[in-house]
Amino acid sequence: MNGQPGDPAKVNRVIDMTMNDTMRFTPDRITVKAGETVRFFLKNTGKVPHEFVIGSMDELREHAEMMRRMPEMKHEEPNSITLAPRQIGAVVWQFERPGTVDFACLVPGHFEAGMVGKVQVE
Repeated sequence: MNGQPGDPAKVNRVIDMTMNDTMRFTPDRITVKAGETVRFFLKNTGKVPHEFVIGSMDELREHAEMMRRMPEMKHEEPNSITLAPRQIGAVVWQFERPGTVDFACLVPGHFEAGMVGKVQVE
């Protein structure tokens, strides 16, 4: 995975994002600089729970399959957050090198419905 949990005291930029019941993130395309520490400030504007999980597309696909088998599974990893309807929260992540990093909602059915996005690290 490109990056690691970021230090909340060393955030370079805050990116406001929403997650909604049309199974979309807004924005779903983000550009950051290598070495930058970003606070993703997330708001679930929908009526059902949504997640924000950073990883490679292979990791996300594998994890989405696991979530289908165990839908009650909860995440406690620093690269993810689960938000109830109308809840807000944040993930702080430091991107280390140029490349593409994916993110997705892994609530069963959401990933498959296209609730994914990309971070381009320059």
